[in-house]
Amino acid sequence: MNFNYFLLITLLLSYNSFSQEQEKTRGLFYKISIAGTLTINEHYTIQTDDDENLLKLNGFFLNNTFGLQLDERVSIGLNAAIVFHQRQQLRFAPLFLSTHYNVIVDDANYFVRGGIGRLIKLGEKFEKGSLYKIGVGIQFFDENFKNSVLVGLDFSRKRFGYREENKLSSIAIFLEYRLF
Repeated sequence: MNFNYFLLITLLLSYNSFSQEQEKTRGLFYKISIAGTLTINEHYTIQTDDDENLLKLNGFFLNNTFGLQLDERVSIGLNAAIVFHQRQQLRFAPLFLSTHYNVIVDDANYFVRGGIGRLIKLGEKFEKGSLYKIGVGIQFFDENFKNSVLVGLDFSRKRFGYREENKLSSIAIFLEYRLF
């Protein structure tokens, strides 16, 4: 009989603590990201009106992250992505670990992040190699401070090919949505 009372009190207390809206600073999260690199259009001319833009999209990145928020400043994640570089006709499938550090914690967090991993060969059109990245950005929260939108810049370096002698560096503008 005492065990039943103990169980009932534990359930009521846990329900009360989960039902209140609290700012979440620890736990698992999922993040989806799109990013793009821009390049100068070689066919652009100022004097003619031929519907050519000065900048055009060169690379497109789609990234999924499963991560762990350790505290209000630090998180780590496992990332799987698909990367297309149009001008170079290259495709990559990076699998990498990343870390995220909030330099300024406020209503909007300012952060730095980095990652290191491998380029997986999914088929003959995908390159095998290694990946290094570093980035900066800002994180905007919803009204409950749980889900957020992240915007910023990433610098990435991919090494691939025979003995990873080919290199491709790019700066991408990213937009991410994070679910806590």
